[in-house]
Amino acid sequence: MEKSDKTDEKREKREEQITRDEKIKESGQVELFRNSEEHKLYLLSIIGEIEGHECLASTTKTTKYEHVLPKLAEIEDAKEIDGVIILLNTVGGDVESGLAIAEMIASLSKPTVSLVLGGSHSIGVPLAVSTDYSFIVPSGTMVIHPVRMSGTVIGAQPTYDYFKQMQDRILHFIASHSRAKEEHLEEMMMNKGILTKDLGTILVGERAVSEGLIDEVGGIREAISKLHEMIRKTQK
Repeated sequence: MEKSDKTDEKREKREEQITRDEKIKESGQVELFRNSEEHKLYLLSIIGEIEGHECLASTTKTTKYEHVLPKLAEIEDAKEIDGVIILLNTVGGDVESGLAIAEMIASLSKPTVSLVLGGSHSIGVPLAVSTDYSFIVPSGTMVIHPVRMSGTVIGAQPTYDYFKQMQDRILHFIASHSRAKEEHLEEMMMNKGILTKDLGTILVGERAVSEGLIDEVGGIREAISKLHEMIRKTQK
């Protein structure tokens, strides 16, 4: 009988590991719970291009907002999830969809930490600052630039007004969730001296911290340690 119980336990662990591996492979999401703190963390990856209302090519690495939003709602509703860590390596993408994800992350009641790895460009900037605390690796980059729209648009005043309104929404969100000032963010967005064929500013590692966008330079160790610390404070 005891031998049978051990066999069943091994089978359950094996099936659990297979399920975890499949979740990582399919969506870049996994639950972290084998830690000394006995906290259950949810790791969410936002990578590649943020896919919006139109499907991108199958060869493009994407994060689909229609997958992320329900998952965030599930995390908020799950009493067993103690905190969330967001890994970011994105070139940006659909502005409305990226901003929707950022707003939802910002509204979570669970402690949240973000970690910018390779980069968090364009609409990735609001995503990086949407958490309660943020990290960037020393070689990580953030690019702030004006809103662009692909395809054919009517070059009329209402079009430019719409672009300006959207940029203002992004700037206000970033300023509301970081130490950066809205006026300075707009200056960096419209900078002509760094990107040779475009407007904008590139911030690398420590520069993103000194500009007030990111809280601290660090890696996965620092990010997870900070999240455990925040969870302990909320549980007290």
